[in-house]
Amino acid sequence: MKVNDVPIEPLPYDRFAEVLPPERFREFEAAVVKGREAFEGRIVWNVNSTARGGGVAEMLRSLIARARGAGIDARWVVISGGADFFSVTKRIHNHLHGSKGDGGGLGAEEKAIYEQTLEPNASELSEKVRPGDVVLLHDPQTAGLASALLERGAVVIWRCHVGVDVPNRLAQDAWRFLIPYIRDVDAYVFSRQAFEWEGLDRSRVSVIPPSIDAFSPKNQDMSPDQVNAILSAAGVTQVGSDAEPVYSLVDGSTARCTRKVVYRDGGESPPADCRIVLQVSRWDRLKDPLGVMQGFVDGIADDDVHLIVAGPSVEAVADDPEGAQVLEEVYQAWSELPASARDRVHLAMIPMDDGDENAAIVNAMQRRADVVVQKSLAEGFGLTVAEAMWKGRAVVASRIGGIQDQIEDGKTGLLVDDPTDLDEYGSDVKALLDDPDRAEQMGAAARDRVRDNFLGPRHLIQYQKLMSALLERKS
Repeated sequence: MKVNDVPIEPLPYDRFAEVLPPERFREFEAAVVKGREAFEGRIVWNVNSTARGGGVAEMLRSLIARARGAGIDARWVVISGGADFFSVTKRIHNHLHGSKGDGGGLGAEEKAIYEQTLEPNASELSEKVRPGDVVLLHDPQTAGLASALLERGAVVIWRCHVGVDVPNRLAQDAWRFLIPYIRDVDAYVFSRQAFEWEGLDRSRVSVIPPSIDAFSPKNQDMSPDQVNAILSAAGVTQVGSDAEPVYSLVDGSTARCTRKVVYRDGGESPPADCRIVLQVSRWDRLKDPLGVMQGFVDGIADDDVHLIVAGPSVEAVADDPEGAQVLEEVYQAWSELPASARDRVHLAMIPMDDGDENAAIVNAMQRRADVVVQKSLAEGFGLTVAEAMWKGRAVVASRIGGIQDQIEDGKTGLLVDDPTDLDEYGSDVKALLDDPDRAEQMGAAARDRVRDNFLGPRHLIQYQKLMSALLERKS
């Protein structure tokens, strides 16, 4: 089996009335009605390369569930590939960010691996997709499927979730590799205008920023007792709690946190009463975990401030072959820190056995943090920023990619102008730690900004308008 269906249960779309202003919810309801009419008798397919790990998979799970709850036949399938394929697509991913990654090229050998892997996926997917269906292909891993689906008579949209503000030769090399596969698709979607590629038909380009799910285990509201209970059960901090470590699932039922976070450094978890600086992301050099750690050590000397650099258990993310290597690089750098610094820096591997439990642990960690950071060197959008902002956290993040679309510098967070400037990063974090009232005010403004701009209904409205227009044009 090359293509795997991801089962998604429908969720009621009208729950968004709980978080949206009335006029915004009425706009969303109108889009739902138009979507039902436009997609009647059709399937809306989403295709990517992994069902868990990373922001794309999280978005798909949420958006497809709400679309299905609105009466639209939306489905999700995941392609498969071997280690060679994912090494090539990770290289493309890095190049699209302007980064050399593993240093390899994108030549004839890589092209052969890419096409040989996607050929059986395309053949199987073509048997599922019917003429007139809409197919949304996500990221470089799926670009090579477009031709077969267009021949099948589907409306095909290719969405690129990654990009770079100022493209260099590496990014342009990745474009040249991918453009032949997607040249004839019906539409291209980028997360921000600056990511649009040279050489594409601009009349077919749309900009649709990502979004978060306000009701998922990762973003649902939690009481302080619930936060402490989950942190205690997962071994994140040394806090004790008499409360039950439970969280809500999207269907309204509850689940219990039973799995433990593993600290790669092997030391004790942070004490209950310390202040916490947190970065949660994949183990990826572009997230700059080394810089996050070194900038913290150099810039924040307070004994009661601890840093947690957290990411998924590396073996659980199928399409990221570099994760384990990056974690070991960070661990090696940690082991060379002075003992006093090592005691305040923690490398956390969050269990991925259950996606909802993983999300609930991340939720509790973000809510417990005094400052959340995202010091990426390159970023497509950075949904962890929106997640932390939704929880009312003060965020310090790099002024790159979609992060700068989320944070209004000085109002809803602080932007580091140069992601490599460890002094500026450390100074900004310390400024918020030293002024908790300012941090709280920023967090409140940040939540409002996410509500207005980065929740699922806005995302679904934009998709509905784009797909409806394409179907009308091709009818």
